[in-house]
Amino acid sequence: MPPLVIRANAPFDLAPLSVMLTDPDDLTLVNPNAKHPFDPLEWQDKWLAEPDDASFYVTDEDGRDVGFFALRVGVGPEVRHLTYLFLQPEARGGAGARMAELVEQAARSLGALTVTLKCELENLPALNAYRAAGYEELSRRGGMATMRLELD
Repeated sequence: MPPLVIRANAPFDLAPLSVMLTDPDDLTLVNPNAKHPFDPLEWQDKWLAEPDDASFYVTDEDGRDVGFFALRVGVGPEVRHLTYLFLQPEARGGAGARMAELVEQAARSLGALTVTLKCELENLPALNAYRAAGYEELSRRGGMATMRLELD
């Protein structure tokens, strides 16, 4: 697995994400409520519009953008909620543990004490990666598991 690193999406730029999310199935997985095809203005105005939202690109060893995720403010600024996580298929094989590390690194940089997320119950690779990273399952509803990780 090639090394993956994150870079903050600052200045705010959704052009790399629009290149990654050209497949309608990928876009639906990342955000089932978003318009097809990817609309950067919609994402800027609706999905990533909160002032305290933070988003990050995942880059490979050659500096190519191969993924994206956002951390929204949860119940108070000390809680960040992971959302819109996407990793291009060619970067996925065995990347679950590294992605969990990168999310934790980003959350800590924002002063978070806790990370929460929702994961589809059918997405066993993701569920297993989150569990292996120490996420605790809090509940199951509507085909989704709500999970939490307390940061030290």
